[in-house]
Amino acid sequence: MAQAQLAARIDGRVKKAVESVCRDRGLKINRFVQDALLDKLEEMEDIEEVKKLRREPTRPLADVIRDLKLNGAL
Repeated sequence: MAQAQLAARIDGRVKKAVESVCRDRGLKINRFVQDALLDKLEEMEDIEEVKKLRREPTRPLADVIRDLKLNGAL
């Protein structure tokens, strides 16, 4: 994967906290930030998926159980 540079202004306290955590745990700041960004992107994608699922029609549990019994799954 090609590398690219990303610059952002953040609160100085956040920067110090990241530096401290990375130093204490032997992590590279670049990797820490990249992993954090990927985690956030995945979280946002998951949230959108949940919103879609909430719009899907639902079925009563009794109907699901009945169908599973008819299909021999229960």
